[in-house]
Amino acid sequence: MKNMKHLSIIALSLAVLASFSCAKDYLDTTPTGDTSPATIFETTGKAAVAVNGLGKIMHRQYGAYGQGYNGEGTVRLYYGDYLGNNLMKGNSTTFKDDAIGARFVNNTANLDGFAWYYYYTLIGNANTILKNIDAAEGTDGDRAYIKAQTLTYRAYAYFNLAQIYGRRWSDGQDKPSVVLRLTGEEPDNLDRSTQGEVYKQIYADLDEAIAQFNASGKANSRSSKHIMDLDVAYALYARVALTREDWNTALKYAQQVRKGYPLMSVKEEQSGFCEPNGEWIWFIYGAEDETLYYYDYFCYASYNASTSTTRNYPLLISRKFFEQIPETDIRRAFWLDPAGYEGTFNTNTMKANKQDKTNALWVYGQNYAKQDGRVGILDNSCVFAYMNFKIHNVIQPGIGNLCLFRASEMLLIEAECQYRLNNEEAAQALLVELNATSKRDPAYTCEATGDALMEQIKFYRGLELWGEGFNWFDLKRWGDSIDRQTYKNGGNWYSSYAVSFGPHEKNNWTYIIPRQETDYNKGITSTSNE
Repeated sequence: MKNMKHLSIIALSLAVLASFSCAKDYLDTTPTGDTSPATIFETTGKAAVAVNGLGKIMHRQYGAYGQGYNGEGTVRLYYGDYLGNNLMKGNSTTFKDDAIGARFVNNTANLDGFAWYYYYTLIGNANTILKNIDAAEGTDGDRAYIKAQTLTYRAYAYFNLAQIYGRRWSDGQDKPSVVLRLTGEEPDNLDRSTQGEVYKQIYADLDEAIAQFNASGKANSRSSKHIMDLDVAYALYARVALTREDWNTALKYAQQVRKGYPLMSVKEEQSGFCEPNGEWIWFIYGAEDETLYYYDYFCYASYNASTSTTRNYPLLISRKFFEQIPETDIRRAFWLDPAGYEGTFNTNTMKANKQDKTNALWVYGQNYAKQDGRVGILDNSCVFAYMNFKIHNVIQPGIGNLCLFRASEMLLIEAECQYRLNNEEAAQALLVELNATSKRDPAYTCEATGDALMEQIKFYRGLELWGEGFNWFDLKRWGDSIDRQTYKNGGNWYSSYAVSFGPHEKNNWTYIIPRQETDYNKGITSTSNE
């Protein structure tokens, strides 16, 4: 597709040159407008900066889609959480049509087009690196390391595309998924591959990435966890295999990667999920010199952000979900429990009736924000029942480091796989490790078996990974329903969002191929997921 190919070349130049802008040895070479692949891939040192550019594609402003579109943070929040059961954006109506499933078949909607544009930009850049790296001057080990990182990026992009635009594995491996572009030299008119073919390619990329990491001689030699390494490939393999229902493979890689990443302490768990710690496996770097201003994930997700969207519409947890959290669990304190403050907030919006010291919930929320060593909220921030105090930012308006993989997710993958493989005692022990041994809930015990054990695994995935972009993807792969209730019906969803629908409704929770692709790619024979 000419449009997409042209887009990818432009994006590569932007990403690479943005990276090189910090490299003094590049400033006196070819002018920006004349930079060619021959210059970018002249040496493995320069090619390594191009790989760093892939990370920058994952964290930059995508202004054509609107404020808040920032790359990976958008995917985790707008798709992974806003579409799910456990998190809502205050009483904001901005995401209503997306959250109630009205956008799945709208091929011009921002949410329909963004993930396609973003991930194919990442893929196009990765393909360009893979095409040119063999000619770069440097050692075989350096070239292998660059190939390994790039293949892992490409696998990551295709995996997320498959989740958004393809069917769940249990009923969709022979259904149309996304377009496989692997060289940048494919014909413009190229049809979609099946979900099974896409996952086969993801596995192939990860197998080759692992081989290249091992051949490089520096598989785990990174200087910072925002850099791709062998453990990231293992962690991605575990996540992909879980979604593909390949339980043995998912278990193998989750166990492999978790060896070097201890679960975070209670203090770290309470520290705002914005600074790296021992549990983090891979993250997107965020600092004052890398600010996206009002586009960043933390501008929308952190409770202490100075942005108007967070001050007026903070993230809330589902009341139905919150009330299942044991009183002994330290994670319960991540949200504002309104028990005892009935009558002080609007039961449709969850917002305190007055946003000043004359309202007991507002005063309670302002003081509560400072507990457990947390950063407080601004005086002009609104207070809502069930509002988020899990995620905060480091620097205003919303700067922080965005964790993409961590050990708790790997443990939960292990637990689900052990359950699926009929090793219930192992699954129980893993839940005890996550909750009691880690002191997240010292009183936790697990004797559940059968369906009840699986429900516990689902619940603790929802609790531990809340706000980290998993809920909708989990519900989709499990085939579970959306069920959102208003306050009078036992929930706390704003009435505009209070809907229920099953996994085979709403286009099977699958986004239609966006018009930006079908207008140029006439090889697509159908945009249906059947």
